[in-house]
Amino acid sequence: MKIIEVKKEEIKELAKLADEIWHEYWSCILTEEQIDYMVQKFQSEPSIIEQIEHENYSYFFILKDNVKCGYFGISRKENYLFLSKLYLKKEYRHQGIGKFAIEKIIEIANSFGYSSIRLTVNKNNNNTIDAYLKYRFAIIDKAVTDIGNGFVMDDYIMEYSIS
Repeated sequence: MKIIEVKKEEIKELAKLADEIWHEYWSCILTEEQIDYMVQKFQSEPSIIEQIEHENYSYFFILKDNVKCGYFGISRKENYLFLSKLYLKKEYRHQGIGKFAIEKIIEIANSFGYSSIRLTVNKNNNNTIDAYLKYRFAIIDKAVTDIGNGFVMDDYIMEYSIS
């Protein structure tokens, strides 16, 4: 397994991968309309470019046997590394790839001198919440965020303390 940073010429490929994964993953929690809206707002090619150029984001492909099986996005904040996205294709879940990605994200946070990693997770996303708890993240707060078009994100804020 390996992690490679997404190059500018690969952003279109990343957006396509995100669209595929989001529609498969979120269909049991969100409506198709909200998934379409969120993909366009947060994971379309123009949105990803905006995040990279203006919001301190970096995106990485996760590869297993040279296949791009997932991705993650991070953003450097003042006091912590924000893990914005971490997604795997369905057929690559429950194989230790998520754990591998988390370990790499911790390494990245360490390289920037951060003492913590934060993320948000949908309150109804029980499997993911359980996974992050297993990786020693803790729920530290909750947030309801209006994302427009009549939709909200109802999330827990989770944090990993780097020792």
